[in-house]
This record gives sequence, C-alpha cells and structure tokens, in this order.
Amino acid sequence: MSTIAFLGAGVMGETILAAILRAGQSPADVRVAEKNAERADDLRQTHGVTVTEALDAVTGADVVVVAVKPQDVPAVLADVAGAVSPSATVVSIAAGVRTATFEAALPAGTAVVRAMPNTPALVGEGMFGVSAGSSCTDAQVQAVADLLGTAGRVVVVDESLQDAVTAVSGSGPAYVFYLVEQMIAGGVEAGLDPATARTLATQTLLGAATLLDRSGDEPAELRRRVTSPGGTTAAAISTFDETGVADGLRAGVVAAARRSAELSG
Repeated sequence: MSTIAFLGAGVMGETILAAILRAGQSPADVRVAEKNAERADDLRQTHGVTVTEALDAVTGADVVVVAVKPQDVPAVLADVAGAVSPSATVVSIAAGVRTATFEAALPAGTAVVRAMPNTPALVGEGMFGVSAGSSCTDAQVQAVADLLGTAGRVVVVDESLQDAVTAVSGSGPAYVFYLVEQMIAGGVEAGLDPATARTLATQTLLGAATLLDRSGDEPAELRRRVTSPGGTTAAAISTFDETGVADGLRAGVVAAARRSAELSG
C-alpha cells in the first residue's frame, strides 16, 4: 500500500486523512507534518498516525498531500523539495495555487495534481475538482481521484477550469446555506417557529438534492413537475424572477470565478 505524507492537517487535511483511513489505508503508512505539539498529540491519539517533521514525512512517500495555507506553500516547498521522491505524486489542496508553482519549486518531472475540495467532505459528501500538472500521467491522476474519492466525488478538469470549479463547488456550499437561511426566514415570517422551519428547509434541500442526483433528470424538468400553473410554487418562482433571483445567482457564480482568477494570479 502507498505511503502517504500530509504537510499540514487542518480541517480539510484531517478530513481527507480520516477518510482514507476509513477506506482501509493503514495508519502505519501515513505520516503527518505538524509543528504544534498539542495538535501533533491529538493527531496521534485520534488517528494512530506518525507525526513528525516535514522532511521526515515526505522522505520515501509515494503521495505527498500539501494541505497548508496558500501563503505558506512557497516556504513549505522550499523546505521539502530535496526530499520528495522523483516517483512521488504531489497533491495540492491549497486554494488558488497553480501546478506551475509547485513544478517550479520541486525537482523537474515531479507529478503534481491540483485539487479544489469543498466543506461537505467533512461528512463524506465532498466535491473535488482535480487537475493534472504537466508531468502527471493518467494513472497518477486516477490514483489521486481514488484517494480523494474516499471523502466524496471527484471530477477531472483542465486546470484552466479550476476557477469555475471554485465558483460552483468550492464556494457553492455557502450559496446553499444562504438559500436555506432565506427559506427559514420566510417560513418564520409565514408563522413557523425557527426550529420547525429549519427542519422543513433542511430536509427539503436534502431530499431535492437526492432526487436530482438519483433521477438523472435535468433540474429544470424536476422544477416544472412541481410547478402547477397558478399554484403556490408558481407564485414563488414568479416572485424570484421578478426580484432577479436567477440573474443574481448566475452573476454571483461568475463573480466568484472572476475573483478566484484574480487571487490565483
């Protein structure tokens, strides 16, 4: 089984770590670089993995997951570049950092895969958009997809589309939470207590998403089936159209993609 090193184990790094262990990865083959002593002890006790210095973590590792903050990537790569195995695959979940940045800092020919996760990975329902660097083989990309797939679903896209991935799925959970906030607020305004409104809105979202996923039907078709002419749903959709909800949502996704491109340079 592959030896996997994690450089950083914050929320998302630990989420992936826990997922691969649940999927059968042996803790004995996982090494984590963590400088904070208290945090290191917690990782050892919780997951049974080896917690060590960055150089020791990456030495001999088949896969190196870089899970530090984007601004910390250059310093981390400078520290470990000489210890990364020529055959290793380096996986970045550092938002906005291009594969070219990694390839410039690592030995020539190092395989790099960039991944954009989202927070539902915390409950095993994440969405990862992955992109291959210039030296990465299809087999290496698939291996990374299998690894990240333990925490959700994976799509493989050209790196030029990562800003769009960020806008749709990376930031997307916030859009959904925003929608549910307004559904709850509307329910309360219509007379429900907040707890009941939350239960109704949350389960409706979960059920609708599951139906959309399992049916294979287009969302517009599913919406039409619920929308009887002159009925309650039609009144709501008409109000959404009149107040510019649809235009605002589309514009928001495009704005997120544009901002992602600005941040990644």
